Parts: sequence; structure tokens; C-alpha cells
Amino acid sequence: MASAAKAKVKAKEPEVEPEEEEEKDEAVESGEAQPKRKFLGFLSLKLMIIAGAAIILLGGGGAAYFLFFARGHEPKVAAVPGKPVVFVDLPEVLVNLSNAGSERTQYLKVKIVLELPDQLMIAQIQPVMPRVMDAFQTYLRELRPSDLDGSAGLYRLKEELTRRVNASIAPARINAVLFKEIVVQ
Repeated sequence: MASAAKAKVKAKEPEVEPEEEEEKDEAVESGEAQPKRKFLGFLSLKLMIIAGAAIILLGGGGAAYFLFFARGHEPKVAAVPGKPVVFVDLPEVLVNLSNAGSERTQYLKVKIVLELPDQLMIAQIQPVMPRVMDAFQTYLRELRPSDLDGSAGLYRLKEELTRRVNASIAPARINAVLFKEIVVQ
């Protein structure tokens, strides 16, 4: 039976002519045994990669343009030439900081300048200056040294002092509290 099965397998295999075997041998020797790719198929893959890269590059460049250059050109608010801002120096403030449980007393020395919107504000602020200085002293004595750490601490201090000055001189308002000097010892 085994010989009958072998005979059927041989019968199913097509006979290879000697000429075709020689062509296959030559193709293997010359390196052409691998299936040939179509030149157009290879070229189209390369073009797709280049086109994809170009689209990404142009899309990124366009997005960068719109993010950085094409924002709604908002008019910049410039100071009115007829009304320059005015700066008023306040007396130097020296307070001891709140140190719960610490042996060493730390001090805060601050030189503050108020930024006013116009010259007329000086006349409105001078009569209430003792109230402003009292608000500063009261607030600064409650601060801990850790409250003044870093730029975030100084920013919070500046905002709180501005709020307290505006509360003391209401309905008038100042633009900002500026620091000339801050020393923590």
C-alpha cells in the first residue's frame, strides 16, 4: 500500500522540464530568486512616506504660526501720555515675625512704594496714611518666615498689601504696592 500512495503522490506532481530547472538555477545564482517587486509599488510607498512627512511638517508649522503670531491682535493698553503714574514712598516698616515655639526672633524690614493712577490721589491718601501704616503693621506682624518663601510668597504679600491699602482708602484705589527692599533676619 505504501507503494501505491507514493505512486499517487508522484502522479499529482507536475513534471518539471529540464529547461525550467536550468532557469531556476541561474536565477538563484544571480540573486534573482526572490520575487521581483514592482518598481511602481516601491515608488508609491516612498512617495507616501515623503508626502506624510510633508503634511506633518506643514501642519506643525501652520499650528505654530496660529499659536504664536496670528492671535487676535489685541490693542495694547498704553499709559495715557497726559496722565503718568505717580509713586509715593512710605516710611520703612520693621516688624518681628510670628514664630510659634521658636527661640530665635526673626525680623522683617520692608520699604514700600505705592503706585497711584494720578497726582490727585496723593492729596486723598495723605490724610489716611496712619490707617494704611496700621494695616501694614498688623498684617506683617502675623506673618511667619515660611510665608515669605520664594517668589510666590512675595507675590501673595504684595497682593494682600494692595488689598489692605485699597480697603483703607476706599473709594479711591491704588494700582499696586511695590517693594524697594525686603529683608528677613
